[in-house]
Amino acid sequence: MNNFEETLDPEDWEPSRRLAHDMVDDAIRHLDTVRERGVWQEMPDHVRAHFKTPAPMGPQELEAVYEELRENLLPYSMGNIQPRFWGWYMGSGNFTGALGDFLAAVEGSNLGGGNSAAVMLDSQVVDWFKELMGFPPSASGTLTSGGSMANMVAHTVARNVMAGIDVRADGIMAMPQPLRFYASDQVHSCHQKALESLGLGARSLAEIPSDDHQKMDIAALEKAILEDIAAGIKPACVIGTAGTTNTGALDDLNAIAEICQRHAIWFHVDGCIGALLRIAPKHKALVDGMELADSIALDPHKWLHTPFEAGCVLLRDAKQHYETFEMHGEYLQLQTRGVIAGKFLGDYGFELSRGFKALKIWMSLKENGVEKFGRLIDQNIEQAQYLEQLVRSQPKLEIVAPVGLNIICFRYVNNTTDEAALREINTEIMLRLQESGFAVPSDTTIAGKHCLRVAINNHRTKREDLDFFIDKVLECGADLELQAANGS
Repeated sequence: MNNFEETLDPEDWEPSRRLAHDMVDDAIRHLDTVRERGVWQEMPDHVRAHFKTPAPMGPQELEAVYEELRENLLPYSMGNIQPRFWGWYMGSGNFTGALGDFLAAVEGSNLGGGNSAAVMLDSQVVDWFKELMGFPPSASGTLTSGGSMANMVAHTVARNVMAGIDVRADGIMAMPQPLRFYASDQVHSCHQKALESLGLGARSLAEIPSDDHQKMDIAALEKAILEDIAAGIKPACVIGTAGTTNTGALDDLNAIAEICQRHAIWFHVDGCIGALLRIAPKHKALVDGMELADSIALDPHKWLHTPFEAGCVLLRDAKQHYETFEMHGEYLQLQTRGVIAGKFLGDYGFELSRGFKALKIWMSLKENGVEKFGRLIDQNIEQAQYLEQLVRSQPKLEIVAPVGLNIICFRYVNNTTDEAALREINTEIMLRLQESGFAVPSDTTIAGKHCLRVAINNHRTKREDLDFFIDKVLECGADLELQAANGS
């Protein structure tokens, strides 16, 4: 009989301790020198090939494994921690949050639930978000992987509550009426994906026209609701967007809340971009009415700069939330004592296995305080207003959509009104800026106009970065015009 038993722990912890200290030193150096590096760079072929090698069947020294990562991973990141990363909508992380992730992994709890301090801390973070978003202490909520899953959880509860039957027992085919969800035509794509996944289909989402400021047309919403009622379709949920992905537009949440109350419709707020405006002293009024919602989705990994990933969904009615997801097998019976006693977090979402993502949020909020994060949000919005002024001061640049938050959509214009030509030149400007490593803007199309999109959601950005950025855009545009004139 072989009595040799293995473990993943080293026989001698000292080499691991030294390497861990080296990793921390390298991590601090990586952040301390972030401005000295380009935002992004293309991976060479040999690096791409490195990630296609077979599975390692035998062991390697940990120092060698770490050296591989230093050479092949860190230089080729997305770049969103860099001050001139403004593509799409991402936070820029923070070191304390990274330490929280490390400590969470070492602590090792599965946050499905149980009688542990980690579960208590997770619940405390959710309670903080309820407080900050204006929800009552009796409300419910759960942390998620991000905004898409937060919205998915909320829509699942809304579907079950509004279906008119026991969906869990009988399924959606037993519903007496089809359900309709409403959102502006600027709504994030995750909502359609959620409704498709819930068996309601893409046509269950009615996209309401938006106005010239990309806000939902409230009169058009009311008209669509009345038409559906007349057609035998049940209005189930209105999704108010607190910060659209394209332009940062904010729907009139008070007006939507009034309509939902009058028609007995679920009111959900997608606040993944803008919900945290409630903690920004100068701009919190922009999301007035959000506190009236039945559910809110928000993303700590955006304006709280929590290292990815971290989302949250809040539900006003804790009973409805619990009844949508609660389920226990014979192998998971709750007790009043012992390890499995207490709140079971798996009863509030799809995931039974859950990482301890609350710790990085908890540590960052404890270290900095909510008020500092609020000031940083105000700072980003003021930087966006500054960039708008820079754009408007340049005859070669054109604002494409009103700037209401921290997203600026603009384009380089030459001597043509040909939209195809303008798309080509602005796409090339974007790609040159990305490939040079100078900055990462993204692009979008608004009312048929293709443009550059700058989402300032970065606590490291300074106004001088925006000055340099505009100079580079103009330089790239002039170079492309010269090439076109020379026929090259």
